[in-house]
Amino acid sequence: MSETSADKNTEASSQSITWRSRGWGSFVAVVLLMHIPFFVYPILRLCDWLQFSLWLTLVIFFPLAGSQIVSRVYLRHNRSTWARWLRLAADFWMGVTPILLLTLLIFEPIVFAGLVPAESAALIIVGVSLLCGIIGLLAAINPVVKKVMFASPRLRNEVRFVQISDVHVGSRSKAFLEGVVGKIIQLEPDFVCITGDFIDAGGVLESDIGSLNLIEAPVFFCTGNHEKYEDLDEIVKLLTSLGVTVLRNETGRFREDVQVIGIDDMEDALQVKNQLRHIDVDESAFTLLLYHRPRGLVDAAKAGVDLMLCGHTHNGQIVPFNLLVNRVFDMAKGMYEHGDTRLYVSQGTGTWGPVMRLGTQGEITLFEISPE
Repeated sequence: MSETSADKNTEASSQSITWRSRGWGSFVAVVLLMHIPFFVYPILRLCDWLQFSLWLTLVIFFPLAGSQIVSRVYLRHNRSTWARWLRLAADFWMGVTPILLLTLLIFEPIVFAGLVPAESAALIIVGVSLLCGIIGLLAAINPVVKKVMFASPRLRNEVRFVQISDVHVGSRSKAFLEGVVGKIIQLEPDFVCITGDFIDAGGVLESDIGSLNLIEAPVFFCTGNHEKYEDLDEIVKLLTSLGVTVLRNETGRFREDVQVIGIDDMEDALQVKNQLRHIDVDESAFTLLLYHRPRGLVDAAKAGVDLMLCGHTHNGQIVPFNLLVNRVFDMAKGMYEHGDTRLYVSQGTGTWGPVMRLGTQGEITLFEISPE
């Protein structure tokens, strides 16, 4: 039940190329800033401590230091099996580098003081980093079901629904999505919400996400930033063909007392406020707002929204990046409230980049909301 004009959707779609180019620009800037501390210094330092020859150091250095450029640029659209495994290896290495850097910095003064031989320290650092990487991998492939319960006076009957967010099909495999869908089916929700970044690569086929058809409940979707970086129009068509209700600055209904609103993701901090001006919020129903990034709680409260569902942050995904995320977003994970309005931030169901989670937990969120 659309309550917005088609021209807004067309305008948002036309911006996808711009957002895609901005996304790549941001990625390149981040790569350049992070490469020296994360990909250059640790490799050279550990090779020095292990007393490797110049040639062996170069053989190790160039593939590891250039892994992200090869993976993200040259292998980005390569769908072959060997390319996928190379990308996974490059992403695993990227996930390990923060742990490698942190442990290296801890051991620098220890080795300098002569308390531990440099070679022994290097072996410990590599071993600890690999162990953390394996633990993080296991955490990333097993998202947990997290239950949230509360009551609302706007509901006539109990409603039970699931939120998944940041699945990142493309970075994550068809098999991973099938596992997520299997868990959703076991929960028997009334409906399912996908709060953006469901797809993060070009060339994703219907067969890659066809497991969505196994969900008998209605599925609602709002766009994320990664859909903008790819072919947004094609992704919308693909999801729609599978029966997903794509809400782009418009509303839908699950039932008479449950309204669902979806707003397109934008970097504009006023996106929620600006779009809600053009949307009729039904104050007689429980209103659920889907928006990818956790911003706009106050504006949602002013509009009469009951619950806002977001994702995007991954809660940093790998420590210590959660510290950075907490500085960028006031609401990084879990439940927040403003007046009678709640906002829930999922830590994400999947992962972007490394299939790894350290200090965070992938989640499938089950909401059970009862009438007061």
